[in-house]
Amino acid sequence: MSKVFLPKELPYDVKDAKSIFEYSKGLLSKTLRDFVWEGYVPKKGKGSLGQMVENIYFFLETNSNPASDFSEAGLELKCTPLKKSKSDEYLIKERLVCNMINYCEVVDQDFEHSHFYLKCQLMLIMFYLHNAEKGNLDLQFLYSLLWKLPEKDLLIIRHDYEVIINKIKEGKAHELSEGDTLYLGACRKGQKGDSLVKQPNNPQIGAPKRAFSLKTAYMRTLLHYIITSGTNCVSNVSNDETELVSAQALQKQSFEEIVLNRFKPYLKKNYEEIAKLTNVDLSKCPKNKFAMIANAIASSSTCSNINQSEEFVKAGLTMKTIRVQYSGTIKEAMSFENINYIEVAECDDWLDSRLYEIFSSRFMFVVYKEQTKDKGDFALDDVFFWTMPQKNLESAEDYWNHIRENVLAEKISEEYWWKASDKKNFHVRPKGQNAADLAASISGKKFKKYCYWFNNDYVRGIVNSRNNK
Repeated sequence: MSKVFLPKELPYDVKDAKSIFEYSKGLLSKTLRDFVWEGYVPKKGKGSLGQMVENIYFFLETNSNPASDFSEAGLELKCTPLKKSKSDEYLIKERLVCNMINYCEVVDQDFEHSHFYLKCQLMLIMFYLHNAEKGNLDLQFLYSLLWKLPEKDLLIIRHDYEVIINKIKEGKAHELSEGDTLYLGACRKGQKGDSLVKQPNNPQIGAPKRAFSLKTAYMRTLLHYIITSGTNCVSNVSNDETELVSAQALQKQSFEEIVLNRFKPYLKKNYEEIAKLTNVDLSKCPKNKFAMIANAIASSSTCSNINQSEEFVKAGLTMKTIRVQYSGTIKEAMSFENINYIEVAECDDWLDSRLYEIFSSRFMFVVYKEQTKDKGDFALDDVFFWTMPQKNLESAEDYWNHIRENVLAEKISEEYWWKASDKKNFHVRPKGQNAADLAASISGKKFKKYCYWFNNDYVRGIVNSRNNK
């Protein structure tokens, strides 16, 4: 094991987070090889880069202490990878793992005494460029962020923490999903086939290893703040998105409770009546009128697309409207974003894929139901938040693997994709504006644009399941 070289005097004040942040800037645009001393043995494995940054650049010994890395400053060091797109844009590669969840211990820790809270209120986040062909010593560091979790984010994260803990207390740690929560996720750790671990209140069923993490969508907003600041080092970043709820409101209710309560006065009302009450001009939005009405209610008319609001963006949360015919059928399948052929080809892990992020995130469904057969007189029938069940995520992995195999083979055509008639919950079909609207594959060839879809009968199953409850 390499001994950490200790200078006579540290080049930063161990008690001052700002001093540590200022010192971190010296690593930007450089690699650890620029600072390593002769005889240092590089560490290997997941999480090893962060340990090497501690050793080589900050002169810290690696330890298993549950306190933050710079304990005297209350500051935790986190290193997180970026990837570069074909258009030279930096993208978040993965969620930020904060600390492992010990199911048997965490049930006795309230939020303020949790390892997550004690370690991660204030973080020095070092972004580096991922390169699978290079060792840890040769990875370039790009950005440094001194990030103190804002009061409002902490309120949402506290509720996320309680949702996770309550599920563990119920003996349902094996049913945890990242879609259960908004900002703070319980992400899977380890490999497929790893042995399960013990959970409280359910000795018969083991649970996969999980860790508390800040979701990919949340990390994407932090990267956006840095890039738009025009510099490679930022502290106390500002927020420029429209907010739906205030910190004061979150002290009394959860985010989801606040939003759902806004819909209650409009339940069972005809959509045209709701449009008048919320000042939505239906003549200006004939194709997306149901979504516009839902937006007006959810945002109290403060923004036209709540999917772009601060909370929805940070959570990766998506609002979708559903129209149920008088007979109970649902005619329309549910579309998502277009398949990014390059992203699919370059990602070799389902858990790091864009589709996994979409499908494992939380959804808000706004349901309108036709009141008279074939009259189109839809009324607001229900609003609820939903998470894709684990068994459906497993079939979604098969869906993604099938898409990826065809993308890698450049079999990008209707004849190769899953179809709605296959009855597999999900399918692929075109969503380009016209025949000339094409997207590039990893080889540079241009292909027709295709989109991820939920089958209409799968959507009907979601609504029916909700009604049964």
